[in-house]
Amino acid sequence: MNFLFSINRTFIPLLLNCVNSILKNGDIDEYVAYVLHSDLETEDMSSIQSAVGKQMNFYFVSVPIRLFEGFPISRRYPQQIYYRLAAPLLLPPELKRVLYLDVDTIVINSLTELETMAFGEAYFMACIHVHKPLAKLNQARLGIEQEVPYINSGVMLLNLPLFREHLDLAEIRAFANKKKSILFLPDQDILTALYGDHVKLLDSLRYNLSDRVLAFHNAKSQQERLDVEWVRKNSVIVHYCGRSKPWKEHYHGSLGVFYQELVK
Repeated sequence: MNFLFSINRTFIPLLLNCVNSILKNGDIDEYVAYVLHSDLETEDMSSIQSAVGKQMNFYFVSVPIRLFEGFPISRRYPQQIYYRLAAPLLLPPELKRVLYLDVDTIVINSLTELETMAFGEAYFMACIHVHKPLAKLNQARLGIEQEVPYINSGVMLLNLPLFREHLDLAEIRAFANKKKSILFLPDQDILTALYGDHVKLLDSLRYNLSDRVLAFHNAKSQQERLDVEWVRKNSVIVHYCGRSKPWKEHYHGSLGVFYQELVK
């Protein structure tokens, strides 16, 4: 199974945690990882491969900084967040599908279903993390005329041949420059606005579960409340998105137990 990550040097420890969770729980015979970056040194690459060993082969793809020069960035959202948007053009042309993961995700159950899931005519598969009223506000903010889901870009299964046909970096740059002042989560805003009508939605409770998604689900009184044991049996990917992280102080959430089990 092919994986994709986009990092700078500061994210190496989180990358290794995510990879260790894949190797521990992914239940796949062969793993290959592609890492998009602009600042990794040779020793960084060697240390990553050495830490993982032969269980996963790494290929490091250096991305020219000028490719996304001028795009809005911040301490929380470095330039590397945009690299995944260009992934179909940066990865080897013979590659057919790849699972992109933010490094603040961990895998807690088998990935075999994702390995073979059919794309149909979708450019990619992903989840949504916002309910319908907020999705409509995002559509208005971004100037999207048709109703499209607001995508969380932290977990995406990319249909590389089809996405390559339609991906236009010039269009991405033009949109980013035009909307720079109103971009809130920049890469997600761009992905949703330009390609959100070509997504196949996955179940967030299974494939991109955050504490916020779990809390929102449980707040709906007509639905069955889900606890950590339900997550342990049914969810595949846990995403510690947002500012509250189990490896930082003052974490608030019930899903941190899976991170603690991974690193103990």
